[in-house]
Amino acid sequence: MNFNLKHFLLGASLIVTMSAMTPAKKTFSAAEQQQITIPTSGLFDHSNAFSIDFGVMGSNSYFFPLPVGKVKVVDDNQVLEISTSAGDAVKAMFGGIVRLSRNVNGSGNVVVVRHDNGIETVYANNAQNLVNVGQRVKAGQTVAIVGSDAGRTYCKFYFMVNGGRVNPKTFIDLNSHILRKQTVLCKKNGNYVDVSVVGNLEKQSKDTKDIVTSDNDDKIDFTDLAKSEWAYPLPGSHVISPFGGARHHPGVDLKTRPNDNICSAFDGVVTMSGNYFGYGNCIKIKHNNGLETLYGHQSRNLVRCGDKVKAGQIIGLTGRTGHATTEHLHFEIFFKGHRLNPSSVFDNANKSLQQVTLSLKNGVVKTQRNYFAKN
Repeated sequence: MNFNLKHFLLGASLIVTMSAMTPAKKTFSAAEQQQITIPTSGLFDHSNAFSIDFGVMGSNSYFFPLPVGKVKVVDDNQVLEISTSAGDAVKAMFGGIVRLSRNVNGSGNVVVVRHDNGIETVYANNAQNLVNVGQRVKAGQTVAIVGSDAGRTYCKFYFMVNGGRVNPKTFIDLNSHILRKQTVLCKKNGNYVDVSVVGNLEKQSKDTKDIVTSDNDDKIDFTDLAKSEWAYPLPGSHVISPFGGARHHPGVDLKTRPNDNICSAFDGVVTMSGNYFGYGNCIKIKHNNGLETLYGHQSRNLVRCGDKVKAGQIIGLTGRTGHATTEHLHFEIFFKGHRLNPSSVFDNANKSLQQVTLSLKNGVVKTQRNYFAKN
Protein backbone atom coordinates (compact mmCIF):
# COMPACT_ATOMS: atom_id res chain seq x y z
CA MET A 1 0.00 0.00 0.00
CA ASN A 2 1.52 3.34 -1.02
CA PHE A 3 0.08 6.58 0.24
CA ASN A 4 0.95 10.01 -1.09
CA LEU A 5 -1.25 12.41 0.83
CA LYS A 6 -1.34 16.19 0.96
CA HIS A 7 -2.26 18.10 4.07
CA PHE A 8 -2.82 21.81 4.50
CA LEU A 9 0.04 23.63 6.22
CA LEU A 10 -0.38 26.79 8.18
CA GLY A 11 3.36 27.40 8.63
CA ALA A 12 6.59 25.67 9.59
CA SER A 13 7.64 23.75 12.73
CA LEU A 14 9.99 21.57 15.05
CA ILE A 15 13.07 20.08 13.40
CA VAL A 16 13.22 16.33 13.05
CA THR A 17 16.09 14.77 11.09
CA MET A 18 16.20 11.30 9.59
CA SER A 19 18.43 9.79 12.22
CA ALA A 20 18.05 11.83 15.41
CA MET A 21 14.78 13.23 16.66
CA THR A 22 14.71 16.48 18.65
CA PRO A 23 12.61 16.18 21.83
CA ALA A 24 9.36 18.14 21.76
CA LYS A 25 9.48 21.36 23.77
CA LYS A 26 7.70 21.66 27.11
CA THR A 27 6.37 25.20 26.70
CA PHE A 28 3.79 26.34 24.17
CA SER A 29 2.30 29.64 23.06
CA ALA A 30 -1.23 30.62 24.04
CA ALA A 31 -2.41 29.78 20.52
CA GLU A 32 -0.78 26.33 20.66
CA GLN A 33 -2.59 25.63 23.92
CA GLN A 34 -5.96 26.75 22.49
CA GLN A 35 -6.08 25.54 18.88
CA ILE A 36 -6.14 21.89 17.86
CA THR A 37 -4.97 22.59 14.32
CA ILE A 38 -1.83 24.71 14.33
CA PRO A 39 1.62 24.36 12.72
CA THR A 40 4.50 22.90 14.70
CA SER A 41 7.02 25.69 15.25
CA GLY A 42 10.40 24.93 13.64
CA LEU A 43 9.56 21.64 11.91
CA PHE A 44 10.97 22.62 8.53
CA ASP A 45 13.45 25.30 9.58
CA HIS A 46 16.55 23.26 8.69
CA SER A 47 15.23 20.89 6.07
CA ASN A 48 12.19 20.63 3.82
CA ALA A 49 11.57 17.03 4.92
CA PHE A 50 11.92 14.51 7.72
CA SER A 51 11.30 10.81 8.02
CA ILE A 52 9.97 8.46 10.68
CA ASP A 53 11.20 4.86 10.74
CA PHE A 54 8.45 2.86 12.43
CA GLY A 55 10.31 -0.34 11.59
CA VAL A 56 12.82 0.17 14.43
CA MET A 57 10.22 0.84 17.12
CA GLY A 58 10.03 -1.72 19.90
CA SER A 59 6.76 -3.07 21.25
CA ASN A 60 6.81 -0.63 24.19
CA SER A 61 7.22 2.43 21.95
CA TYR A 62 3.68 2.26 20.52
CA PHE A 63 0.20 1.70 21.95
CA PHE A 64 -3.17 1.82 20.25
CA PRO A 65 -5.30 4.39 22.15
CA LEU A 66 -8.11 1.93 22.98
CA PRO A 67 -6.84 -1.62 22.35
CA VAL A 68 -10.25 -3.33 22.61
CA GLY A 69 -12.17 -0.65 20.74
CA LYS A 70 -13.96 -1.09 17.41
CA VAL A 71 -12.64 1.24 14.72
CA LYS A 72 -14.56 3.20 12.11
CA VAL A 73 -12.97 5.71 9.74
CA VAL A 74 -14.88 9.00 9.49
CA ASP A 75 -14.43 12.60 8.33
CA ASP A 76 -13.08 11.93 4.82
CA ASN A 77 -10.85 9.05 5.96
CA GLN A 78 -8.91 11.31 8.31
CA VAL A 79 -10.30 10.40 11.76
CA LEU A 80 -10.71 7.14 13.67
CA GLU A 81 -13.86 6.79 15.73
CA ILE A 82 -12.96 4.12 18.30
CA SER A 83 -16.05 2.72 20.05
CA THR A 84 -15.57 1.13 23.47
CA SER A 85 -17.09 0.91 26.96
CA ALA A 86 -17.72 3.75 29.41
CA GLY A 87 -14.83 4.36 31.77
CA ASP A 88 -12.13 2.95 29.48
CA ALA A 89 -8.72 4.62 29.57
CA VAL A 90 -7.41 6.45 26.50
CA LYS A 91 -3.68 5.80 25.99
CA ALA A 92 -0.98 7.96 24.39
CA MET A 93 0.17 6.34 21.16
CA PHE A 94 3.82 7.47 21.42
CA GLY A 95 5.91 9.32 23.96
CA GLY A 96 5.75 13.11 23.82
CA ILE A 97 4.64 16.39 25.41
CA VAL A 98 1.02 17.43 25.99
CA ARG A 99 0.41 20.57 23.91
CA LEU A 100 -3.32 21.02 24.52
CA SER A 101 -5.68 19.74 27.21
CA ARG A 102 -9.02 21.54 27.33
CA ASN A 103 -12.64 21.55 26.25
CA VAL A 104 -12.96 22.58 22.61
CA ASN A 105 -16.31 23.60 21.19
CA GLY A 106 -17.66 20.80 18.98
CA SER A 107 -15.00 18.28 20.05
CA GLY A 108 -15.55 17.97 23.80
CA ASN A 109 -12.54 17.45 26.04
CA VAL A 110 -9.47 17.16 23.84
CA VAL A 111 -5.86 16.17 24.42
CA VAL A 112 -3.16 16.85 21.81
CA VAL A 113 0.28 15.27 22.25
CA ARG A 114 3.28 16.50 20.29
CA HIS A 115 5.65 13.59 19.77
CA ASP A 116 9.41 13.57 19.37
CA ASN A 117 9.07 11.97 15.93
CA GLY A 118 7.34 15.06 14.45
CA ILE A 119 3.77 13.74 14.59
CA GLU A 120 0.95 15.06 16.76
CA THR A 121 -1.90 12.82 17.94
CA VAL A 122 -5.36 14.08 18.91
CA TYR A 123 -7.72 12.39 21.41
CA ALA A 124 -11.20 13.99 21.42
CA ASN A 125 -14.65 13.42 22.97
CA ASN A 126 -13.13 12.57 26.35
CA ALA A 127 -15.21 12.41 29.52
CA GLN A 128 -12.18 13.64 31.44
CA ASN A 129 -8.66 14.72 30.56
CA LEU A 130 -6.00 13.38 32.93
CA VAL A 131 -2.92 15.28 31.73
CA ASN A 132 -1.80 18.91 31.69
CA VAL A 133 -0.10 21.10 29.09
CA GLY A 134 3.68 20.69 29.19
CA GLN A 135 3.51 17.25 30.81
CA ARG A 136 5.71 14.56 29.25
CA VAL A 137 3.87 11.28 28.70
CA LYS A 138 5.09 7.81 27.78
CA ALA A 139 3.68 5.55 25.10
CA GLY A 140 0.76 3.70 26.68
CA GLN A 141 0.24 6.23 29.48
CA THR A 142 -3.40 7.08 30.22
CA VAL A 143 -4.18 10.61 29.05
CA ALA A 144 -7.99 10.65 29.34
CA ILE A 145 -11.17 8.71 30.07
CA VAL A 146 -13.31 7.98 27.04
CA GLY A 147 -16.53 9.97 26.73
CA SER A 148 -20.04 9.47 25.37
CA ASP A 149 -22.20 11.37 22.92
CA ALA A 150 -25.72 10.65 21.66
CA GLY A 151 -25.81 7.34 23.52
CA ARG A 152 -22.50 6.10 22.12
CA THR A 153 -19.14 5.80 23.89
CA TYR A 154 -16.13 6.52 21.69
CA CYS A 155 -12.88 8.42 21.24
CA LYS A 156 -12.16 10.48 18.14
CA PHE A 157 -8.51 9.97 17.29
CA TYR A 158 -6.35 11.32 14.49
CA PHE A 159 -2.79 12.12 13.39
CA MET A 160 -1.46 15.52 12.40
CA VAL A 161 1.73 16.68 10.73
CA ASN A 162 2.28 20.42 11.02
CA GLY A 163 -1.42 21.00 11.64
CA GLY A 164 -2.67 18.87 8.74
CA ARG A 165 -4.53 15.60 9.26
CA VAL A 166 -3.00 12.40 7.92
CA ASN A 167 -4.96 9.36 6.76
CA PRO A 168 -4.52 6.94 9.71
CA LYS A 169 -4.13 4.00 7.32
CA THR A 170 -0.74 5.46 6.43
CA PHE A 171 0.54 4.48 9.87
CA ILE A 172 -1.77 1.77 11.25
CA ASP A 173 -3.31 -1.50 10.11
CA LEU A 174 -6.89 -0.82 11.17
CA ASN A 175 -7.80 -4.50 11.42
CA SER A 176 -5.01 -5.47 13.81
CA HIS A 177 -4.38 -2.02 15.38
CA ILE A 178 -0.68 -2.67 14.70
CA LEU A 179 1.75 0.02 13.60
CA ARG A 180 2.97 -0.56 10.05
CA LYS A 181 6.68 -1.48 9.93
CA GLN A 182 7.76 1.12 7.41
CA THR A 183 9.58 4.38 6.89
CA VAL A 184 7.38 7.41 6.22
CA LEU A 185 8.66 10.57 4.55
CA CYS A 186 7.05 13.94 5.37
CA LYS A 187 8.08 16.55 2.80
CA LYS A 188 7.04 20.19 2.64
CA ASN A 189 5.47 21.10 -0.69
CA GLY A 190 4.40 24.73 -0.76
CA ASN A 191 1.41 25.09 1.57
CA TYR A 192 1.13 21.33 1.95
CA VAL A 193 3.01 18.35 3.36
CA ASP A 194 3.36 15.27 1.18
CA VAL A 195 3.34 12.08 3.26
CA SER A 196 4.61 8.97 1.51
CA VAL A 197 5.91 5.52 2.36
CA VAL A 198 9.55 5.16 1.26
CA GLY A 199 10.41 1.83 2.89
CA ASN A 200 7.91 -0.90 3.76
CA LEU A 201 8.99 -4.17 5.38
CA GLU A 202 5.43 -5.49 5.08
CA LYS A 203 5.77 -5.66 1.28
CA GLN A 204 8.69 -8.06 1.34
CA SER A 205 8.22 -11.69 0.37
CA LYS A 206 8.06 -14.37 3.05
CA ASP A 207 11.61 -15.53 2.50
CA THR A 208 12.82 -11.94 2.89
CA LYS A 209 10.87 -11.51 6.11
CA ASP A 210 12.49 -14.61 7.54
CA ILE A 211 15.76 -12.80 8.12
CA VAL A 212 14.25 -9.77 9.85
CA THR A 213 14.87 -9.94 13.58
CA SER A 214 12.12 -10.26 16.17
CA ASP A 215 11.78 -7.86 19.09
CA ASN A 216 12.60 -10.73 21.48
CA ASP A 217 16.23 -10.94 20.30
CA ASP A 218 17.95 -8.60 22.76
CA LYS A 219 21.53 -9.88 22.69
CA ILE A 220 24.27 -10.31 20.07
CA ASP A 221 27.49 -12.21 20.74
CA PHE A 222 29.88 -11.24 17.95
CA THR A 223 32.30 -14.01 18.87
CA ASP A 224 29.75 -16.44 17.44
CA LEU A 225 29.98 -14.90 13.96
CA ALA A 226 32.05 -16.58 11.27
CA LYS A 227 34.16 -14.38 8.98
CA SER A 228 31.65 -14.94 6.20
CA GLU A 229 28.88 -13.41 8.33
CA TRP A 230 30.32 -9.90 8.62
CA ALA A 231 32.33 -7.41 6.58
CA TYR A 232 33.96 -4.06 7.26
CA PRO A 233 31.89 -1.58 5.21
CA LEU A 234 34.81 0.19 3.50
CA PRO A 235 38.04 -1.86 3.39
CA GLY A 236 41.22 0.21 3.12
CA SER A 237 39.61 3.34 4.55
CA HIS A 238 40.60 5.60 7.41
CA VAL A 239 38.45 7.62 9.81
CA ILE A 240 38.15 11.32 8.99
CA SER A 241 35.36 12.13 11.46
CA PRO A 242 34.59 9.93 14.49
CA PHE A 243 31.29 9.35 16.27
CA GLY A 244 30.05 12.02 18.72
CA GLY A 245 32.22 14.97 19.62
CA ALA A 246 31.23 18.62 19.82
CA ARG A 247 29.01 18.37 16.74
CA HIS A 248 27.25 15.23 18.01
CA HIS A 249 28.17 13.31 14.88
CA PRO A 250 25.65 10.43 14.59
CA GLY A 251 28.04 8.05 12.85
CA VAL A 252 31.60 7.68 11.59
CA ASP A 253 33.00 9.07 8.33
CA LEU A 254 35.33 6.73 6.41
CA LYS A 255 37.45 7.84 3.46
CA THR A 256 39.31 6.02 0.70
CA ARG A 257 38.95 7.21 -2.91
CA PRO A 258 35.99 8.28 -5.07
CA ASN A 259 33.70 5.49 -6.28
CA ASP A 260 35.22 2.88 -3.98
CA ASN A 261 33.17 -0.23 -3.15
CA ILE A 262 30.92 -0.07 -0.07
CA CYS A 263 30.00 -3.42 1.49
CA SER A 264 27.02 -4.54 3.53
CA ALA A 265 28.21 -5.13 7.08
CA PHE A 266 25.97 -8.19 7.65
CA ASP A 267 23.27 -10.23 5.91
CA GLY A 268 20.00 -8.34 5.75
CA VAL A 269 17.21 -6.61 3.85
CA VAL A 270 17.45 -3.18 2.24
CA THR A 271 14.73 -1.02 3.80
CA MET A 272 15.65 2.21 1.99
CA SER A 273 17.71 3.12 -1.06
CA GLY A 274 17.51 6.58 -2.53
CA ASN A 275 18.28 10.25 -2.11
CA TYR A 276 17.77 11.26 1.49
CA PHE A 277 18.44 14.99 1.79
CA GLY A 278 21.60 15.71 3.82
CA TYR A 279 22.64 12.06 3.48
CA GLY A 280 22.50 12.23 -0.30
CA ASN A 281 22.25 8.76 -1.84
CA CYS A 282 21.52 6.67 1.23
CA ILE A 283 20.99 3.00 2.03
CA LYS A 284 19.50 1.45 5.17
CA ILE A 285 19.73 -2.27 5.84
CA LYS A 286 17.91 -4.22 8.54
CA HIS A 287 19.95 -7.24 9.63
CA ASN A 288 18.88 -10.59 11.03
CA ASN A 289 20.98 -10.06 14.19
CA GLY A 290 18.97 -7.08 15.45
CA LEU A 291 21.23 -4.42 13.98
CA GLU A 292 20.41 -1.81 11.38
CA THR A 293 23.09 -0.01 9.36
CA LEU A 294 23.00 3.21 7.34
CA TYR A 295 25.34 4.20 4.49
CA GLY A 296 25.37 7.79 3.21
CA HIS A 297 26.74 10.12 0.48
CA GLN A 298 27.12 7.42 -2.20
CA SER A 299 27.79 8.47 -5.78
CA ARG A 300 25.61 5.51 -6.72
CA ASN A 301 23.45 2.97 -4.90
CA LEU A 302 23.64 -0.56 -6.30
CA VAL A 303 20.71 -2.09 -4.39
CA ARG A 304 17.00 -1.38 -4.17
CA CYS A 305 14.51 -1.35 -1.31
CA GLY A 306 13.47 -4.92 -0.53
CA ASP A 307 16.65 -6.54 -1.85
CA LYS A 308 18.24 -9.29 0.25
CA VAL A 309 21.96 -8.74 0.68
CA LYS A 310 24.83 -10.80 2.07
CA ALA A 311 27.66 -9.65 4.31
CA GLY A 312 30.42 -8.24 2.09
CA GLN A 313 28.14 -7.67 -0.89
CA ILE A 314 28.88 -4.41 -2.73
CA ILE A 315 25.86 -2.15 -2.23
CA GLY A 316 27.14 1.24 -3.41
CA LEU A 317 30.05 3.48 -4.41
CA THR A 318 31.59 6.24 -2.29
CA GLY A 319 30.70 9.80 -3.24
CA ARG A 320 29.85 13.24 -1.91
CA THR A 321 26.12 13.54 -2.56
CA GLY A 322 24.04 15.43 0.01
CA HIS A 323 25.80 17.57 2.59
CA ALA A 324 29.40 16.42 2.11
CA THR A 325 32.66 18.27 1.45
CA THR A 326 34.64 15.28 0.20
CA GLU A 327 34.04 11.76 -1.11
CA HIS A 328 33.53 9.43 1.84
CA LEU A 329 31.16 6.95 3.50
CA HIS A 330 29.02 8.10 6.41
CA PHE A 331 28.24 4.95 8.40
CA GLU A 332 25.74 4.51 11.27
CA ILE A 333 24.68 1.51 13.36
CA PHE A 334 21.52 0.93 15.42
CA PHE A 335 20.53 -1.92 17.72
CA LYS A 336 16.76 -2.29 18.17
CA GLY A 337 16.39 1.39 17.24
CA HIS A 338 19.10 2.56 19.64
CA ARG A 339 22.03 4.38 18.05
CA LEU A 340 25.49 2.91 18.69
CA ASN A 341 28.99 4.24 18.30
CA PRO A 342 30.11 2.19 15.26
CA SER A 343 33.45 1.58 16.98
CA SER A 344 31.60 -0.54 19.55
CA VAL A 345 30.95 -3.02 16.73
CA PHE A 346 33.93 -2.52 14.41
CA ASP A 347 37.60 -1.88 15.18
CA ASN A 348 38.23 0.84 12.59
CA ALA A 349 42.02 0.64 12.85
CA ASN A 350 42.19 -3.09 12.17
CA LYS A 351 39.02 -3.34 10.04
CA SER A 352 37.83 -6.16 12.28
CA LEU A 353 34.73 -7.08 14.28
CA GLN A 354 34.91 -6.25 17.97
CA GLN A 355 34.88 -9.32 20.22
CA VAL A 356 31.99 -8.13 22.36
CA THR A 357 28.44 -8.97 23.36
CA LEU A 358 25.75 -6.31 22.93
CA SER A 359 22.69 -6.55 25.16
CA LEU A 360 19.55 -4.44 25.43
CA LYS A 361 17.80 -4.18 28.77
CA ASN A 362 15.32 -1.55 29.96
CA GLY A 363 16.03 0.56 26.90
CA VAL A 364 19.82 0.67 27.48
CA VAL A 365 22.39 -1.02 25.24
CA LYS A 366 25.41 -2.39 27.10
CA THR A 367 28.68 -3.69 25.68
CA GLN A 368 30.61 -6.49 27.33
CA ARG A 369 34.07 -7.40 26.04
CA ASN A 370 34.73 -11.10 25.56
CA TYR A 371 38.33 -11.40 26.75
CA PHE A 372 38.61 -15.09 25.89
CA ALA A 373 37.12 -14.79 22.44
CA LYS A 374 38.53 -16.88 19.63
CA ASN A 375 40.62 -15.03 17.05
